[in-house]
Amino acid sequence: MRVLFIGDIVGEPGRHAIGELLPKIKKREGIDFTIANAENVAGGSGVTPQLAEEIFDMGVDALTTGDHVWKRREIVDKLRSDNRILRPANYPANVPGSGSAVIKSKSGVEVGIINILGRVFMQPVECPFRVVTEEIDKIKKKTRIIVVDIHAEATSEKIALGWYLDGIVSALIGTHTHVQTADEKILPKGTAFIADAGMTGPFDSVIGRRKEEILTRFITQMPARFEVAEDDIQLHGVIIDVDEKTGRANSIKRVQEKLKADG
Repeated sequence: MRVLFIGDIVGEPGRHAIGELLPKIKKREGIDFTIANAENVAGGSGVTPQLAEEIFDMGVDALTTGDHVWKRREIVDKLRSDNRILRPANYPANVPGSGSAVIKSKSGVEVGIINILGRVFMQPVECPFRVVTEEIDKIKKKTRIIVVDIHAEATSEKIALGWYLDGIVSALIGTHTHVQTADEKILPKGTAFIADAGMTGPFDSVIGRRKEEILTRFITQMPARFEVAEDDIQLHGVIIDVDEKTGRANSIKRVQEKLKADG
């Protein structure tokens, strides 16, 4: 099975990239299942039910999120009713939604997905190492194919979780920093790893936001409204080839696809 994981989709430019580039990538690469991080879909922060459905209609099978999942209040009911949209599993147990799901591909193969939030330089949430183990226990009897999105700031925390889960999950994919790393590898026991899948959106920017506003904030330390940039739109992510019988990853490769100016 070939799984495509798409890095953080940022605003309308990111959605445009999905609509234009995803069908081509899926056809060219023989993709069986697509996961995307959607926590920056709505104006660069959060996701709405309408935009989630729009992305599903474009061919994405499941959406993960992160620390911005609650920025759009209207997503709460959708999180309760649609298991294709995950929120981090290590938020308190009584919050809406779920941190893991098993979803069938169009060919009928079940794929387990877990969404987890890092703690280093981020919110004081439950321990990701303990919670991800609990989520794995919930779904491992249903499928051997398990993909984990670790939405975290610190590369060290992501790498540590990769080693912790080696041989237990098919892939450990980092998100959140919007900068694709070049450390993709298959760990010794068969888990695919990359510290960050990158960003899908405008690259003539500072991680998706207009350069001028970010520079003003850094230089003056004055509050500034960060608007989503518009130019040099790209889709970044990774493709993982997974053995359906064992759940072990055979390969992982980075994707960097650029939208043509007239695309």
